[in-house]
Amino acid sequence: MRWGSLIVPVLLAVADALLVNGVTLGLELNVSLVAAAALLVRRRLPALVFLVTLPGILIGYVWFAPMIALYTVARCRPDRWLLWISALLLAAAHFIPWPVSDFEPTAYRENTLTLIDACVTSVGPIALGLLVRTRGELAARIEDLTRSRRHADELIAERVLATERARLAREMHDVVAHQVSLISLQAGAVQISAEDAKAREGARTIRELSVRTLDELRHMVGILRAAGGDHEELTPQPRLADLPRLIELSALDVHYETDGAARRQGHPEAVERAAFRIVQEALTNVRKHAPGARVTVRVDAPETEDTGAPEAPGAPETPGGAGGRAPGEEETRGLRIEVRNGPPDASAVAPGLPSGGHGLVGLRERAQLLGGTLEAGPTEEGGFVVRADFPKTPRATGPS
Repeated sequence: MRWGSLIVPVLLAVADALLVNGVTLGLELNVSLVAAAALLVRRRLPALVFLVTLPGILIGYVWFAPMIALYTVARCRPDRWLLWISALLLAAAHFIPWPVSDFEPTAYRENTLTLIDACVTSVGPIALGLLVRTRGELAARIEDLTRSRRHADELIAERVLATERARLAREMHDVVAHQVSLISLQAGAVQISAEDAKAREGARTIRELSVRTLDELRHMVGILRAAGGDHEELTPQPRLADLPRLIELSALDVHYETDGAARRQGHPEAVERAAFRIVQEALTNVRKHAPGARVTVRVDAPETEDTGAPEAPGAPETPGGAGGRAPGEEETRGLRIEVRNGPPDASAVAPGLPSGGHGLVGLRERAQLLGGTLEAGPTEEGGFVVRADFPKTPRATGPS
């Protein structure tokens, strides 16, 4: 289409020159062909090309080349004074005969008809060029308005979503927080009144879990009310250092294993938070579906490399290696979390906790958002294993 719109006017101008002046080379045909050839660069130099085509209508009596050039000037250079001057030049070149000595001032009728024809020849291309330019500007404006309307619709949808989130947050706070608060109060009463030490310890654990649940609920309510925008954390978020306390409160037979690299505090906060949630959800699933099973929780950094020998005590920190690390410093390449449980104890009573069936799906999405992977499935011993691997640098930017 682009090359066609460039070549077709040139071919029309050449055909016009040949039909008017014949195929015999001469002054008239030469200036007409030059005018036709100049149309090849009319988009880059519209005003200059128009001046080159004027001899074609003055000497060679061709119309297509100067009219197309004037149309291009009106479309590409819509300057008022330029268009007025171009229209006068084209009308003059059309009105004045060649040679000039053939002009007869007393031929009023022919001169009037020629002047009207010259005015139409000069005004028509300008009007068409301005019309096409205006149509293009209107199309661009309509596209901008459509884009703005779409953006406004998205903002309205986000506002409706934010309102719905706030409503859900209020309902969650009113329904869940009230029930958990009652549990905490009842546990506190049992802790005070119970005479058995084991019962008091159980009541204390229930009360602590209730308080932690209220904190988590308050945090989630804040996220819902923020509608996905920037917000400050309402409570300290769990990290890997909080896993021992989580395991202690789980009331399960859990064996916790970790290595030195995983215990370091150099992991991104989003990764540590996701690791904590995965262990939390896995222990909840064990409590629901495998009561009495033995559980092994292992957190390690499987891909590490040592960059040198350990430093002497008290030595100053100096950059070493290509990455600017000190000698002996380990660079954690990733983090792996594995929760493995054995078969359930046949003598244990299932707690009958509700299950929505979306826990593992949510964990897998959480891992994928951070650029990691999560695998879950049964083991040969009749148990279940959940294994998640996270990269060194997560790619998620939002809360995990």
